[in-house]
Amino acid sequence: QVQLVEFGGGLVQAGASLRLSCTASGRSFSSAYMGWFRQAPGKEREFVAGIRWALGSTHYTDSVKGRFTISRDSAKNTGYLQMNSLKPEDTAVYYCAANLLTRGILTAPSAYDYWGQGTQVTVSS
Repeated sequence: QVQLVEFGGGLVQAGASLRLSCTASGRSFSSAYMGWFRQAPGKEREFVAGIRWALGSTHYTDSVKGRFTISRDSAKNTGYLQMNSLKPEDTAVYYCAANLLTRGILTAPSAYDYWGQGTQVTVSS
């Protein structure tokens, strides 16, 4: 089993920054893919960004490119989502997720085996 624990949500004004963290425990992350998703009220959970743990290669949805940065600290088994220039439409519950054994870029929630508890990000205009 893998446990994912998130920190870092909050209430900010438009244009501000937040950094989310997701710390993994329980099993090796060496072959994992970590993704960040978000879900706004009444909407489906959507892919935001993903990172291949071993290589550090990243993938983003178009709406956050240039504003969000996903990264990881392998020594701490922690992934990060740095969110800059936040907009009201970024308001959602943000989740980290992991698939421990994959070679692809995973954008569908169903592809992930483990999920964090979620953290609320609210951006006021």
